[in-house]
Amino acid sequence: MKNLLASLLVLAACGSLDASPNATKNAAKPFTPSGKQEVAILAGGCFWGMENVMRGAPGILSIEVGYAGGKSTKVEYEDVASGTTGHAESVRIVFDPAQISYADLLTHWYFRGHDPTQLDHQNNDRGTQYRSEIFTTTPDQAKVAIDVKSKIDKTGKWGHPIVTKIEPASTWVKAEDYHQDYLIKHPNGYNDHFMRSFDF
Repeated sequence: MKNLLASLLVLAACGSLDASPNATKNAAKPFTPSGKQEVAILAGGCFWGMENVMRGAPGILSIEVGYAGGKSTKVEYEDVASGTTGHAESVRIVFDPAQISYADLLTHWYFRGHDPTQLDHQNNDRGTQYRSEIFTTTPDQAKVAIDVKSKIDKTGKWGHPIVTKIEPASTWVKAEDYHQDYLIKHPNGYNDHFMRSFDF
């Protein structure tokens, strides 16, 4: 539990990171990159809101939205929205592990990014394309993901069991340009994540 408590302290240091309609509130504070990079791929509801929330985590080098988990590399938004392709709306985050560990990034996502107790939906967004899932990019990430999920579940903070899936990353398809930075381009746009927040 020491690592989890350290993660929660990181979140507390970040201040309030609600994904409000004003997306600029979630801009990460400037930092000097260490030169190290790691990739995280996460799914948990509409990718507009996830991108907005995760942008507020420390140590983020870049973030883009797209489709993960399906077999085809030639899908578009309409295909994924049908719920038949196996893809999930996701975010691909490049981060500096010297600024934030993978475990801390996942903790941020579990408590700020979405509701990990909702199976195949997030609030009004329904379908497997809105599932909660961690797509690990290395064997070490898989071990960390399993450990963090267990620890988050044991906190009981959400009040229900965590249903997040964990599997190795395979397909990644970058979403269309108009989806990238959507809530920066459209500050009052649809955002199903603005109520997802815990104060520590």
